[in-house]
Amino acid sequence: MASGEREFEGSGGAPPTGAFWPSRLLIVRHGESLGNVARNAALAGGSARIDIADRDMDVPLSPLGREQAESVGLWLAELPAEERPEVVLSSPYARARETAEIIARAGRLDVARPRLDERLREKEFGILDRLTAGGIAELFPDQAEHRRLLGKFYHRPPGGESWCDVILRLRSLLETLALHHRGQRVMIVCHQVVVLCLRYIIEGMDEAQILAIDRDGDVANCGLTEYACRPSPGPASAPVLQRYNFTAPLRRQGTPVTAEPDAKETAP
Repeated sequence: MASGEREFEGSGGAPPTGAFWPSRLLIVRHGESLGNVARNAALAGGSARIDIADRDMDVPLSPLGREQAESVGLWLAELPAEERPEVVLSSPYARARETAEIIARAGRLDVARPRLDERLREKEFGILDRLTAGGIAELFPDQAEHRRLLGKFYHRPPGGESWCDVILRLRSLLETLALHHRGQRVMIVCHQVVVLCLRYIIEGMDEAQILAIDRDGDVANCGLTEYACRPSPGPASAPVLQRYNFTAPLRRQGTPVTAEPDAKETAP
């Protein structure tokens, strides 16, 4: 085993460099879900709670979300076969899994099915699940104040996760990419906070930098974030951001672009 691999494996620190990265990494947020639609309805009606019948992990795509995923697939299908993803990893949540399956089919990707990885799941909100920002302030004012003082990066609601918790599990995921998918073209389908936390790790950001990106606007449904890595002998080689929140393929296909927080991502 090479020394660079030993340093990264199990370190819990910096992501791999050089030859340990996929040659291309495409990160896609899932398409619009029925949870996104329910959240908008709750906000429009001034409701404290978001009306969703299913468990959050079972919430499917909306009809528009399926169209968005289809559009991404059609865009990938226009690429030469040697540029399309050859590995597809997905959050096990229904909206992400369905997005990945539609993209793989429409994009003519040579994969039997997306590989589900629970480390890509949505950030867990615990007792704040399915509450609007107004609902949190009304029902859990202590949590609203605690979050205001700590900030969203470090605040962990009872039974839920902070952004730091999500980052810890994603560091493990990147180790898997380094060990099993180096040099391959990999597509990940996941959730808004996961997209941002992956950027935080890959680009070596700090809290202020990633929250500034978050404040600039939501990750679009089916928005694309892409990295390219060209291996070199030295340790400085690392993925280079090619595009972030790229929605041009969706517009070219005539599919409306939406950029709604997930049903549980309610506070600023």
